[in-house]
Amino acid sequence: MALINTAIKPFKANAYKNGKFIEVSHEDIKGKWAVFFFYPADFTFVCPTELGDLADKYAELQSRGVEVYSVSTDTHFTHKAWHDASDTIRKIQYAMIGDPTGEITRNFDVMRETMGLADRATFIVDPQGIIQAMEITAEGIGRDADDLVRKVKAALYVASHPGEVCPAKWKEGEATLAPSLDLVGKI
Repeated sequence: MALINTAIKPFKANAYKNGKFIEVSHEDIKGKWAVFFFYPADFTFVCPTELGDLADKYAELQSRGVEVYSVSTDTHFTHKAWHDASDTIRKIQYAMIGDPTGEITRNFDVMRETMGLADRATFIVDPQGIIQAMEITAEGIGRDADDLVRKVKAALYVASHPGEVCPAKWKEGEATLAPSLDLVGKI
């Protein structure tokens, strides 16, 4: 899985967002930062905790020019039904993409073929459609939206500050590094 620094593949899909069915495609993210948040299935257990946690950070991500797309192999109709049935999912304002054919899930190489379900995977995509970060966890390991926001902030910083990099546990406002011969062996 060598997807870092590769372009996302073209796609078109139906989604549920803010009480409406919409169409989303790779064209919609051109010129914007995006997070693709894959999860196995609606009406499950770890998934709603992750999606609700991400919903709590959505306004902050949007304020930084980042759009969020959750993706599962459920349909957009199932997303609506889940949204209507769950208090946790009801607070979601980002697009919930239905990928019943698995095209998008396969494009990001996170399809569990024997089950027809997506892995628990997150991708940060830059305005040129290039994957800058990814995280994949096992079925029972939920992701943390705070850490995702930290990674997004680092990706935004590095993109706007050529020649600088963010060290481990970097938080916005902290010192960065400027890789050079002078730093070799001194960190």
